Amino acid sequence: MKFKTIITDLCIGTALLTITPSCTDLTENVYDQTVTANYYQTHDDVIRAFLRPFEHGFWSITSTYRLQEITADQIGTWERDGWWYDGGQWERLHDHTWGLEGGEADIITGCWNGFFQGIGQCNSVLEDFARLDPVQYGFTTEEFDALKSQIHVMRAWFYIRALDLFRHLPLVVSFSDQSQNTSYQLPPKEIFNFIETELLDALPLLPLKEGNSGNGVNQGQWNQGSAAALLVRLYLNAEKWIGEARYDDCARVAQEIIDGKYGYYALDEKWDSPFDWNNETSNEVLFAYTSSYGYSHWHMTSDMYWWGLPSNAHYYFGFTDWGGMNPGRGVQPGHDVDGNLYHFDLGTPIPKFQKYPEDVRLKKYVNLSGTSQREGMFLYGYLPYADGSGEHVKSPVGDYPIYLRDQVGKFGNTEPGTVIDDKESSVTHGDMNSGWCCVKYPIYRDDDPGAMESDYVEIRLAEIYYSLAECKFRQGDVTEAGKLLNTVRKRNYPEDTWTEYLYQPEGKVQLTEGELLDEWGREFIDESRRRTDLCRWNKFSSSTWWDKQPDADNHTDIFILTQKILGANPDLKQNPGYPDIAR
Repeated sequence: MKFKTIITDLCIGTALLTITPSCTDLTENVYDQTVTANYYQTHDDVIRAFLRPFEHGFWSITSTYRLQEITADQIGTWERDGWWYDGGQWERLHDHTWGLEGGEADIITGCWNGFFQGIGQCNSVLEDFARLDPVQYGFTTEEFDALKSQIHVMRAWFYIRALDLFRHLPLVVSFSDQSQNTSYQLPPKEIFNFIETELLDALPLLPLKEGNSGNGVNQGQWNQGSAAALLVRLYLNAEKWIGEARYDDCARVAQEIIDGKYGYYALDEKWDSPFDWNNETSNEVLFAYTSSYGYSHWHMTSDMYWWGLPSNAHYYFGFTDWGGMNPGRGVQPGHDVDGNLYHFDLGTPIPKFQKYPEDVRLKKYVNLSGTSQREGMFLYGYLPYADGSGEHVKSPVGDYPIYLRDQVGKFGNTEPGTVIDDKESSVTHGDMNSGWCCVKYPIYRDDDPGAMESDYVEIRLAEIYYSLAECKFRQGDVTEAGKLLNTVRKRNYPEDTWTEYLYQPEGKVQLTEGELLDEWGREFIDESRRRTDLCRWNKFSSSTWWDKQPDADNHTDIFILTQKILGANPDLKQNPGYPDIAR
């Protein structure tokens, strides 16, 4: 098992604070007389307090993932032989018909609470640290300032995600002094300005990435490169979030990162290296939450990738230590039940990969001989058991061999290619055969040294290249945009076919707005950002994809404030276009 500094320290530490769910009630609950006055006794106590918002941040990715992916055009949750209907909550997320109450409202509420709990934890740590003498705890002033600056960046990260999903937010900057906070929402531009100031002020006090062998033992800590990357995200989405284009600023900071101003970063030669078990050595990773089989691994839980894989597929991978997998999510189909290609502008992710048929990511995922090696990014077709018996993995419902296809329907035990009478394909009408599955992070075998050791990558250098390319495209420099995208894309295709697969002028493919959005989807499929990208291009509420018609208007570009959110704070106002609660 690789050494995980942050996670190890966190797991042996004691959480200092408990935050209540309401964003405006940040009362400290004291347990067993452990309060600020007597908690900080040693250097390690400071580190434990510092780490608490990081672990909470890692946990908070789970609910965000579902809102970012299931509401968009690439990943979906559909009924499978009676499984995964769950009161219609996934259908409502898919259709953008979420309500004040219900299962989907609980997910939305969890996001809101998770953001503000994390913000509250950051505020508490910052207030505590302001009262401490760093020398007394074995820190230099520079080291202590770096710790505090990381907490400021952490708070900014929570706010960026909250601004994206909800737009109208209270500003909560103090844990103990409520007079510094607003119980009501501020205009989005004020929250945007606060985030920008947080990041710009913190940036010079953060450490630079050291060396050219990845983040190493500093994986999971904010540094100048990762903080600058958050500025890239903020500026890229500014026109959508606050109505002011900041593409020039986005391009400037992105270019600075690529040029090495904030430390050495470089694209990996293989697409999967940033996601592999030893990705703390990847120079493509700007920020990742440290994860390990024996410690935290929130991205591999049922709310995320573990339940995005076929039933009983753990027998295919040869990893049975965590029990059964469950197909809660799959790749939305590109073909109807008769095998005819859908012709939506959005969605149909597999055909969009197959547009470039020699893409190495299209290989079926398989664990290679030896240890901790894989190839391919998708599961499809029959999945043989890893024991070499030649038997195929079977459905737990109906006991038929699973044959994964780029279609959603009731195929049951029919042979591949068989025409079925039931032509319905919808989120309420599927089975265990329905849809390919995406495997971004490897599932290595039991007792393999790399089993469940991949850190969760929040930001990687490919995003910076794609963000800069989008800025160039919006500014009319399509040639430079194509070159930037090609810098990343080259690793996905054989060199002798680059002429056919790369964008002009290095290849023959024309880069259009639609192709750019498709390429964002190919590179970042299942990485918890698709909704944001669609919203930025004004496609999220206005477009059609599989089993999804355009919304009546664009109010669904941001989420509803649920019954529980509004009920916890009477000063909050409902987001535009949604029903309010009785006041």
